[in-house]
Amino acid sequence: MGREELRRGTPVKEFEAPIRTYRSDAYALLPTPRRLASARRITVKIGSALILDQAGGAIREEWLDSLADDIARLRGRGQDVAVVSSGAVAIGRHALDLHQNTLSKTDRQAAAAVGQVQLARAYTETFARHRLTVAQILLTPDDTTERHRLANVSATLINLLNFQTIPVVNENDAITSCGASFGDNDRLAARTAQLIGSDILVLLSNVAGLYSADPYESSSTVLIREVHNVTPEIEQMAGGARPGYSAGGMISKLVAARMALASGCTMIIADGRDTHPLSAIDAGKPCTWFHPSPAAPIARKT
Repeated sequence: MGREELRRGTPVKEFEAPIRTYRSDAYALLPTPRRLASARRITVKIGSALILDQAGGAIREEWLDSLADDIARLRGRGQDVAVVSSGAVAIGRHALDLHQNTLSKTDRQAAAAVGQVQLARAYTETFARHRLTVAQILLTPDDTTERHRLANVSATLINLLNFQTIPVVNENDAITSCGASFGDNDRLAARTAQLIGSDILVLLSNVAGLYSADPYESSSTVLIREVHNVTPEIEQMAGGARPGYSAGGMISKLVAARMALASGCTMIIADGRDTHPLSAIDAGKPCTWFHPSPAAPIARKT
């Protein structure tokens, strides 16, 4: 895929799979319309492959501006929005000319430190167009597991939302090691959604959602529109992370789904490559919705 195609977010052929209707205990493809407007608080996760032009290493400013436009629209109708953003390591490795496939621990930490500054500046500038203030939160796994620190993180995030800011959360890769990290920002996004009591968690990806099989390997796959239980059958549909900057893949997204659903939070996996990805979800663009059980705890708002 060329740089211009990536900038436009042009889908590759494999993702043009038919959308059929399924009904089973595990999942169902239903024509029920879904909208983000039903949520009071939304967490949006953005992957490195979306925010960065992989060909040249530059931030996709036009795409990021369109995302900020979408979030400003959500804020304008009274919805709280937090962002979980990957991209620091990917940006930093280009700035430091680190193009090897696997970075050493120290090189990865250096890349994160350099890239995080540029990432924060990009978010600050794009939201400033809407007179929205951005706050940066860098977390380690201990911050979301140790009880006292977890309470502090939750209180800080909620207070920032009360001040009508846009918290931008990322893992503190400059000091964490591979053995003591979230592993990918899908899990971090689910944890953030839990901490702030989100109604909806949106994972913007480079695929349209969960497919019945890996769409990169088969042209006969179908998009699963709704999931009500992450069963072993659903898990078998997931593949690993694709080559590139992503550390996750569909497997990590299903782990995030389990976390979100357990706290009563709806989760969406949607194609974020085109501009205005959140508006596209609101307009009914096909994606995968994960629905919590009615017995799941209701997300608490503060």
